[in-house]
Amino acid sequence: MSIATAPESPGDRLVSGEAVELDVRVARLGSRALALIIDAFGQVVLFIVLVMLATMFRLVADSAGLFDDGLGQAVFTVILVITVLGYPAFFETVLRGRTPGKAAMGLRVVRDDGGPVRFRHAFTRALVGMTLEWPGLLLPVVTWVASLGTMLIGRSGKRLGDWAAGTIVIHERTPASWGWVPAMPPPLRSWARRLDLTGLDDSLALAVRHFLARNREITEPSRTALGRALAREVALCTTPPPPPEAPGWAYLAAVIAERNRRATVQLVKARAASASVWPGLHAAAGPHLVGPFEQQPPRHDPTNPLRPAVPF
Repeated sequence: MSIATAPESPGDRLVSGEAVELDVRVARLGSRALALIIDAFGQVVLFIVLVMLATMFRLVADSAGLFDDGLGQAVFTVILVITVLGYPAFFETVLRGRTPGKAAMGLRVVRDDGGPVRFRHAFTRALVGMTLEWPGLLLPVVTWVASLGTMLIGRSGKRLGDWAAGTIVIHERTPASWGWVPAMPPPLRSWARRLDLTGLDDSLALAVRHFLARNREITEPSRTALGRALAREVALCTTPPPPPEAPGWAYLAAVIAERNRRATVQLVKARAASASVWPGLHAAAGPHLVGPFEQQPPRHDPTNPLRPAVPF
């Protein structure tokens, strides 16, 4: 499912190819350039460390008579590949779409459908970036202009690597209300209490919530295909597996409702602890300390029914 930016929507919000709005904001050239500068500094530090290690290796190899110019060129090439290609691919895979620079700027790489990136996405972005964008091994000036042009002209702010990998860079610190939260299906309540949700990140949970809230706005067969894809993504990062007889929509609703319940419990505990430590401050600021799960209580929205027209 492709994502584009709605021209009339403020803040560069995203809508899916089925015209379903997503509560995320695309990262533009300025914030991405600052993140690139931070990452470039990190890559320079990594390069220096690797060169120092390579120098130590050369001294040992020279003493044993095992070092020559060909080996030196090979080691230098490996260092460049690790620094330019391995650095972004490694961090975006391990940190779920973030490099140190992106994390500092509050940015994250996600797939076009809003889901988390995998190694293949991070590697594709890094490979295209190394060859065509920065530093650019093929026609550097031409490819630099082309990449900047796609970021400035396109509403989604994608560079060439994003187009190749099917990804987009968003602001993950953008304040947004969770709004409508699905109710817990009663047959799955006891099963949901045993869920391990540590692997379920915010971006995937947000994508599932939007699908459940607006599934009737998505036409078939995209609705069923998207629902099944989201159910597979959630099943890969949560345990135990869903009951065999549970419909897909009920499974996703149970996961999101349980996640919301646990977050609300943690929020209540945190506020109770702050009230016990500093009652005066809590009483004075209490009406303004509204958490993301309290901005709009869970309710049934008759205009956005939970169950899809065709269960997946």
